[in-house]
Amino acid sequence: MKAGTATLAPRRAPLRHVTSETDHDAFVRDVYEQYGPLLVRYAARLLDGDWHRAEDILQETAARAWKHARFLSTRGEHLRPWLFTVVRNLVIDHHRARQVRPLDLMAVEELNASWDATESVITSHAVLEALRELKEQHRTVIRLMYYLECSVAQAAKHLGIPPGTVKSRTFYAVRALRTALEKQGVLGT
Repeated sequence: MKAGTATLAPRRAPLRHVTSETDHDAFVRDVYEQYGPLLVRYAARLLDGDWHRAEDILQETAARAWKHARFLSTRGEHLRPWLFTVVRNLVIDHHRARQVRPLDLMAVEELNASWDATESVITSHAVLEALRELKEQHRTVIRLMYYLECSVAQAAKHLGIPPGTVKSRTFYAVRALRTALEKQGVLGT
């Protein structure tokens, strides 16, 4: 190096070309080594300093890089922007999920320590009775969506109907269940 010249960043070794499963692992190790600290700092900054969540974001990014390793290993200069875009999108997803289901913390003193199993059994019995009053297609869609926790796409495939139909059936099934529970006096109007 000549006097008076400075390098902005150390020169990085090129990432390996992926041709097999073991190459996928080596590729992800190289990604961690070269970009891991940068990606964690970037994610932590986007997450207001939440380093633990930032590390989770890095792991998810690495998993996606592993999945697309064969494609990414041939894209050299496009890898870094791809990684930062994945981190940014994962952070956005995290923020959206928090808005939908914000974390509500409650003081330990406010928790009801005297949980009564009897009330839970009675409520379960009331819900089962209300479900018996529903049409078969409503019971089926509630079982798939809420008990088996299927996605709309999974329920649609299982039932052989379009996803929009699953959504509308679910809406009407929940409304019918609520009406049946109100008739029993379990839910207030």
